Formats: sequence, C-alpha cells, structure tokens
Amino acid sequence: MKKNLTSESVNIGHPDKTCDVIADAFLDEALKQDKNAQMAVECSIKNDKLFIYGEASTTAKIDYNRIAKDILKEIGYKNSFTIIKEISIQSPDISQAVIKKTLCANDQGIVFGYATNETPEFMPLPILLAHKIMKQYEIYRKTTSEFFADAKCQVSVEYENDKPVNIETILISVSHSADCKNLNDKIKQNVLEPALYEYKKFILKPINFIINPSGKFTIWGSFGDSGTVGRKIVVDTYGGIAKVGGGCFSSKNATKVDRSGAYYARYVAKNLVASNLCDKCEIEVSYGIGLEKPISLNIDTFGTEKVSIENIYQIVENNFDFSPNNIINELGLLRPIYKQTACYGHFGNPNFPWEKIIHILK
Repeated sequence: MKKNLTSESVNIGHPDKTCDVIADAFLDEALKQDKNAQMAVECSIKNDKLFIYGEASTTAKIDYNRIAKDILKEIGYKNSFTIIKEISIQSPDISQAVIKKTLCANDQGIVFGYATNETPEFMPLPILLAHKIMKQYEIYRKTTSEFFADAKCQVSVEYENDKPVNIETILISVSHSADCKNLNDKIKQNVLEPALYEYKKFILKPINFIINPSGKFTIWGSFGDSGTVGRKIVVDTYGGIAKVGGGCFSSKNATKVDRSGAYYARYVAKNLVASNLCDKCEIEVSYGIGLEKPISLNIDTFGTEKVSIENIYQIVENNFDFSPNNIINELGLLRPIYKQTACYGHFGNPNFPWEKIIHILK
C-alpha cells in the first residue's frame, strides 16, 4: 500500500521559533546558577516589541533583556526592541504539590514518544529531512547578506508498505533582500543539494521543488508575523507522523512532565526499536499533578513487534522508570542544555541525553 507523508520545519527567524529559543535561553541561564530553578517564562513577539511573561521561582539573577536582545541580534534584527515584562513566582499551590520528599509531576497531561527504524536516527524521514534542510539553510544564509533567518520548509515522502521509498516534493520559503537575484538556483545549489546528498537512495525520480511560491518574502520575522512560545509542537516532535501531547516543551524546566515525560517516552521507544524488539513504537504516558508515578502507560508497536507485546511491557517495567524524579536523575535534566533543543527538533540529535542507546535486559 502506498501513501504520502509530509512534515514541516522552521528556522530560528520564524517568530514562533525565535520565542522558543529565547525562552529556553532564559531556562539555561537559570539552571547555570540554580539547578532547582522552577521556570516557565515565555515570550511573544510582534514588530519591534517583545513581551516576556510567566513564572520563575529561583535564586538565579537573570538579565532577561540582555539575553533576549543578544539572540535577536544573532538572528539578524538591526532595529531596537521595546521589551515588556510580567513575571511572578510559581504559585505556592503548585509548589506544595510538586516539591515533596520525592519529586512529583508539576501538572497533569499526556505525553508521547515515538521511534522508527526507517532512518539511522530512529526518526521519520520527512521530519528528519525538513530539519536537515533548515540547518543547511542556516549555514548558508550566514554567508551572504541576501538571505535572512526567517524560513520554513515542507518535505513529502512516498511510503510503500510503511517504508519510505521516494522523496516526492520539497517546498521551501526563505526570506531575502529585495535585490536578491537567481534565488531558486542559489537555494537549490547551496541548501537543497547539500542537504539531500546522503539521501540519494530515496530519490527515484526528479524531486518536485517548490521554492518561494509566494513570489517574494522580503518582510520577515516579527514584522511579517507574530510569534509565541510553543506553537510549533509538531515541528518540535515527529512532524505529525506520531501523536503529540497537549503541552509544548520550550520554557519549561524538568519538573514539567510535558517536557521531561515526552523526552523519556522517546528514550524508551527509541531503545525498544534499537534493541530490535519492534520496527516502530509509540509510547503514551499520562501524569497527574502532585503524583509520584504516572497514571497510565500504553505501548503501540503497530504490529511490528518481534516478541509478544506482553513481553515488551515486561521489558519496559524491568528497565525503565517513568517517575519524574527518576527521569530527571537518569537523563541529567537539571543542566543548562535546553537552548540547543529549541530549533530543528527535540528528537534525533545524538547529543541529547534522551537519545542515548542503552543495553536493555530482555
């Protein structure tokens, strides 16, 4: 059976992604000074205004204005920004439910983790390719004054019998100067061709390239659109090929299971697939605020399991612990490692601790 699956990625100059990066930079700065910082400081951007708001319970001294302005400058904004802040401490009602003798979940919610053996990174090919194209664009745009940081791409892949066989369409839109010439050729030669080089086996016929279908993209970033933390959950996870939970990741420290629980669910799913117990796996976990253990666990291997599903549940029980306290300790999540996750996906990068492959006792 044939089907087409499509995933999207966006670059750091996309207003939503800009806000994600700034929020995770705040979190990292807090954790550098105070590993037990409770952070949920978000931001929104429009035109020359940046709104910073949320909750922070920490001994860290954070220069929010400096961090934000440094990132905006790095992205390529030449104008000055007006920054408006509204930050309070975390509600004591939440604190007393979370910080007990054993650390408990900071909120209720469901999280998902997914892995597939269709790529060496154990990620779906469409989202993996979309991120790689955006990474290559970021490298290229910094070599020229003709292109800016706001960009997005979309990759459509044909699947046959649940395996990727052909890259069919790549849509990319990139911001550029008004006097940019030969844009299509420059993007093909400097972005698309280098990004696709290692994926030749998935190119069975000429790819349908769609480059800047709007015609021009000279008004970019916060002057072309507004942005807010957490609006790119599908980009941040599996490109729509697996389910996503109800909460975003960026801005949240590790007691927020929206983030840490999703990381651990990916960790478990990846290790099940890497251990050849199944070809693909999706794990759903639910949590309740103030509870030490998850409420429920569901494992779906989509009929690809190599041992019984009952055996897989037992293997998970014997090897993994989904409690927030263990997740934080096992993965080392009290470190300032989050800004690097905010762009190009939270999964698939071998440098992230939840991506490590361990020996499973079967």
